Amino acid sequence: MTEGSLIKVGMADLNIAERGAVIKTTGLGSCVGLTLYDPVLKIGGMAHIMLPSSDIAREGQLNIAKYADTAVPELLERLKKKGVSAGRLVAKMAGGAQMFAFMGGGDSMRIGPRNVEATKQMLARYAISLTSEDTGGNYGRTVELSTESGIFTIRSVQYGVKEI
Repeated sequence: MTEGSLIKVGMADLNIAERGAVIKTTGLGSCVGLTLYDPVLKIGGMAHIMLPSSDIAREGQLNIAKYADTAVPELLERLKKKGVSAGRLVAKMAGGAQMFAFMGGGDSMRIGPRNVEATKQMLARYAISLTSEDTGGNYGRTVELSTESGIFTIRSVQYGVKEI
């Protein structure tokens, strides 16, 4: 991996970036883009979480990156293998939008808010504090994390560019 390279994370995917690379995911609607970053080692990881819980998984081979309850521990494990200390991790996230207005429908249609809640619960389980977030609303986002600076950049058509 060379200085300034771009690591792309697809939908229901996760990856690690280091040595000045930028890690990015696009198309966050109800999905959550979670980043965990070690400011000392300048290593970061990102997960593009689609659904809150793997309990509803129907696929034969479980995609661990797809669900909050499996993506967070996997991302943490991959970072630890790179020497990252969980105690130093800075967590930031964006997404979790309610993309469509439903009449009634109950909880099953609240995918975005449920993804945010489930991701926060998993971070709490591992005692990782969420330092900032840009979640909710009804619009899509593209996010990226610079491993050099730790800056989490959020882009949306409606609100332009925001750094947290």
